[in-house]
Amino acid sequence: MRAEAPLGKRTPSSIPDAPNRYKRYSIWLFGIIVVLLCSWRSGVTPYQLVVGLPQMGDLLAQMFPPDWKYLDKIWKPMMETVQIAIIGTTFGAILAVPVSLLSAYNVIPNRWVAGIFRFILNLVRTIPDLLFASIFVAVLGIGPFAGVLALIFFSFGMIAKLTYEAVEAIDPGPLEAMTAVGANKLQWIRYGVVPQVMGQFISFVLYTFEVNVRAASVLGLVGAGGIGLLLNRSLGQLRYDRSAIIILLTLAIVLLIDYGSSRIRRKLL
Repeated sequence: MRAEAPLGKRTPSSIPDAPNRYKRYSIWLFGIIVVLLCSWRSGVTPYQLVVGLPQMGDLLAQMFPPDWKYLDKIWKPMMETVQIAIIGTTFGAILAVPVSLLSAYNVIPNRWVAGIFRFILNLVRTIPDLLFASIFVAVLGIGPFAGVLALIFFSFGMIAKLTYEAVEAIDPGPLEAMTAVGANKLQWIRYGVVPQVMGQFISFVLYTFEVNVRAASVLGLVGAGGIGLLLNRSLGQLRYDRSAIIILLTLAIVLLIDYGSSRIRRKLL
């Protein structure tokens, strides 16, 4: 029987592995060097932040007190922002369902087919929602319809990506049992895949809705409707007190949605 080492004395196995320690230090040093190089090459330095602090202080001083009388005029555009997020998230989620199944290797073993749909998803996710909005505004004109289309594409890319990864991580046992008893592909998906990922899918949709509410608030900066139009106008008119009330209302709506969505997601997962 092996004798225990006396207290206060370190056994060879308890001594930290020197090579691992050096490796950890090397990773940290490499990360710091990369950040410093990026800061130097991009011209972004802490000095700029220090120099800009007085201007930031002046801007914040002009925001307070907020123009509370402006609240009546921004309530309707704020609701339009939430409606844009709801429509964009809903249609994006509907489009994401078939594409996520076609992108999962355990559902579509043909890697060429799944690879094509994954490439489409990567292409969609490469384009940010603000750029989507700018394109649709240029094509369709100023208004909330451009914002809805931008959020549909954004939601589609995000939800499909998260969902097909969840599908590939499901328990293969029920699927193998259904294959053994001769279930066809639709039955396989309906009774083997969907029950295992439904909770996560709804969670992804709710999370995307939260993100879309924030995104819809700034889509108006490029003319895609919502509260962003008024925010852009108030900034252009140097009415920072009005900008402050818009930001406060947006913050309140986002916190409310975030709270409700988080509670629902905790119950689902």
